[in-house]
Amino acid sequence: MEVITIICFVLAAIPAVLFLWNIWLYRRPRSARAARVSVLIPARNEEASIRAAVESVLGSEGVEVEVIVGDDHSTDRTAEIARATGARVVSVPALPTGWCGKQHACWVLSREARHDLLLFLDADVRLERDGLARLVGFLEQSGADLVSGIPRQITGTWLEKVLIPLIHFVLLGFLPMIGMRRTRLTGFAAGCGQMFLARRSAYEKAGGHAAIRASRHDGVTLPRAFRRAGFKTDLCDATDVAVCRMYCNAGEVWRGLAKNATEGLGAPGAIGVWTVLLVGGQVVPVVVCLCAQVPEWMWGAVALGYVPRVIAAVKYRQSWLGVLLHPAGVLVLMAIQWRALVGGDVGWKGRVGSRAIHGAAVRAEEDAAMNRRTTNRTKPALDGLREVQ
Repeated sequence: MEVITIICFVLAAIPAVLFLWNIWLYRRPRSARAARVSVLIPARNEEASIRAAVESVLGSEGVEVEVIVGDDHSTDRTAEIARATGARVVSVPALPTGWCGKQHACWVLSREARHDLLLFLDADVRLERDGLARLVGFLEQSGADLVSGIPRQITGTWLEKVLIPLIHFVLLGFLPMIGMRRTRLTGFAAGCGQMFLARRSAYEKAGGHAAIRASRHDGVTLPRAFRRAGFKTDLCDATDVAVCRMYCNAGEVWRGLAKNATEGLGAPGAIGVWTVLLVGGQVVPVVVCLCAQVPEWMWGAVALGYVPRVIAAVKYRQSWLGVLLHPAGVLVLMAIQWRALVGGDVGWKGRVGSRAIHGAAVRAEEDAAMNRRTTNRTKPALDGLREVQ
């Protein structure tokens, strides 16, 4: 029992200590000088959300915006409603083989944009009036080429309250933000796919969404693409920048987290490590303490598991039900990851693709990007060698 206690204490201490360190780095941004921003919203059957999304952008203060909505073969009134709000609507062409729908729509929209700053915004995100100006300010102050942040997450159903707050816990508890800011290593790449602000020049040099065409998890893969190209990416606390209701029922939560699991926690080479880290540090201590008399250190492990969740509930306005049921939330999260790994097709919004083909395509993209980098680095030396010969 003593060995198990020590292991659990260490596993719980890792995210607790890193979380406390990261919250000093994960700051809320300040507004910047006036700027021009192209706000690009990919939309497929978003008639319930698109009006509020566009109107929140048009109400932005301190920036000049153009709003372009990419109607991705919607079968509802998405395009009609978007036009009525004053947004420019672009019909997204048929989905090419090997592309994920969102990445294709974002790539098409980037070709239509007029300004040098590009904000890719999900249709379920609502910007605060000074939110875009704050995000532009963070881009300038950080010196990064791609920035994002987690908006304040609105949760309604019990599964939302239990699972969605874990986004902050996993991000701030396991990503050393100092490494993200001091290096360009892809291992420190992280972002929030709900909202990305990019410098157009860097976006194009990095290959944009075409560089991650098969990915369903742009929150991770887009920052990786920028970092592979030598650009800096960064994260800010976007609690006061925007709000988002990501999913509206338990089924959407499960499917939404499962669709990109195998590119994140549920990746074949990572899921075992994540299971040990999360279950061993966040679940086992609570179960053991409830079932047997244990050393005080095991109760210390339980406390360490709850410290980040209590802080996050206050700082990021999260559900207290999620805090109370933290161990259960971790178990459900890992169940989704394992189900996605051993399951069949990955689908979303009526589009289904083979998980095996999808995973191979993502790996092929990363290999191709690495080969391009290697070629660009070695070409001058080869040219010089030819001149000598």
